[in-house]
Parts: sequence; structure tokens; C-alpha cells
Amino acid sequence: MKSEKGQSLVEFALLLPVLVLLLFGIIDFGRIFHAYLTIDHAGREAARTASIGKDTTTIKNTAVSDASSIRLTADQVGVTPGTLSSGSNVTITITYPINFLTPVIGNIVGPVTLKNTTVMRVE
Repeated sequence: MKSEKGQSLVEFALLLPVLVLLLFGIIDFGRIFHAYLTIDHAGREAARTASIGKDTTTIKNTAVSDASSIRLTADQVGVTPGTLSSGSNVTITITYPINFLTPVIGNIVGPVTLKNTTVMRVE
């Protein structure tokens, strides 16, 4: 029998890119899931703020402060209608673009835009 000293090194070198891709894929999934849950929570809190009749700036600031972990900006928060009247519905729309960390998946898929819409009645 011949020596098999380098066999495990070759197998590891062949398997390493797959393991790294899997690891970064898990990290990307966690980041996207965290961002989704965060904008969902921020949308609900902004809708609650709108339901008690606050102005648009306060509504956007509520969403931004609740989503500070993902650095949400007021430009990414939409409030319709702009003037709130009692008994009407207010719609909070948050759009948040996110990029993949994994180079291969990021090149294939490109950036993903998460969107959350919350509707609540104004008191």
C-alpha cells in the first residue's frame, strides 16, 4: 500500500469552500430574519403611534427608533394618508434593502428589499 499522508488534506481542501459557503449562508439568513422581524415590530409600533393621532414626523421617528439595530432611516418609512382623521385607516409601509454577505449568493441573487405594510384604524 502507498502512503495516504496527504489524503485528508486534499479532502479538506475540497470540502472547505462548501463549508464556508454554508456558514455564510446561515449568517445571511440570520441577518435577513432579524431585519424582517425588526421592520415588522417597527411598523406595528408606528401604526400604534398613528392610531392615537400623532403627526407624520412622530410616526416616522417611532419607527426609526424601534429599528435602530438595522439603522432604518425616516426615508424608508411611508405613512398614508398624510393627514390623519378619526375613523380612517392609516397605512405604514417600511422598505429596507439588505445585501448578502456571501459573495456567491450575493452575485447571483443581488440585493433583497424587505417590505412591511401595517394598517391600523385611527382612534
